[in-house]
Amino acid sequence: MNAYILALFGVCSFVLANEEERLPNKCEVCKFLTVELQEALEKTGRSKEVLEVGEVLDTGKRRRKIKYNTSETRLTEAVDNICERILQYSVHAERPGSLRYAKGASQTMTTLKNLVHKGVKVDLGMPYELWDEPSVEVSDMKKQCETMLEEYEEVVEDWYFHHQDLRLENFLCENHVLKTSEQECLKEMWKGDIGKKGGAEEETREKEEGVKKEEQKAHDAGEL
Repeated sequence: MNAYILALFGVCSFVLANEEERLPNKCEVCKFLTVELQEALEKTGRSKEVLEVGEVLDTGKRRRKIKYNTSETRLTEAVDNICERILQYSVHAERPGSLRYAKGASQTMTTLKNLVHKGVKVDLGMPYELWDEPSVEVSDMKKQCETMLEEYEEVVEDWYFHHQDLRLENFLCENHVLKTSEQECLKEMWKGDIGKKGGAEEETREKEEGVKKEEQKAHDAGEL
């Protein structure tokens, strides 16, 4: 007999009524926009390709040659659909602040899927095949990303052509998009399990234990 769990664990943070309160703020949007754009540019930064630009005139004047890695073409290709990459993120509810946004399945979702695979019925209020769809938070970040990119397009271009010695996050987010009081998320760095345990890691461990207790309850109920 399969046990039935109404998955409203406190550790899951899936309370729909509170979703609007946790929509990404401007700092988080700018942070991940720059992360994705910087990463896209780094993938092509070492290209030795040479582009020929301009028209071939009747006078026989040759087309101008420019390096791809300093060309407008490279920037355009990197920016194209950059905000679509945001949809690859998931909400890792067990992490604090902006660190809750990361690629890959969250620890909470992984635990719930493991329960399903063990025969436990888990109700999230949506079909199982939709569990991996972008969340409300992530979809909202993608929309905000598009708006921000359009608004600060010239700033991004200025950085690309004249200020690549500076980190894009500093140039765009700190110097143009955010007020000083809005920059807190830029200081948040994910350190994984490295270093001193405590704080967020302690909270994560407590939540893991909570999930394990729920899983054990489900197992005991199934045996009954």
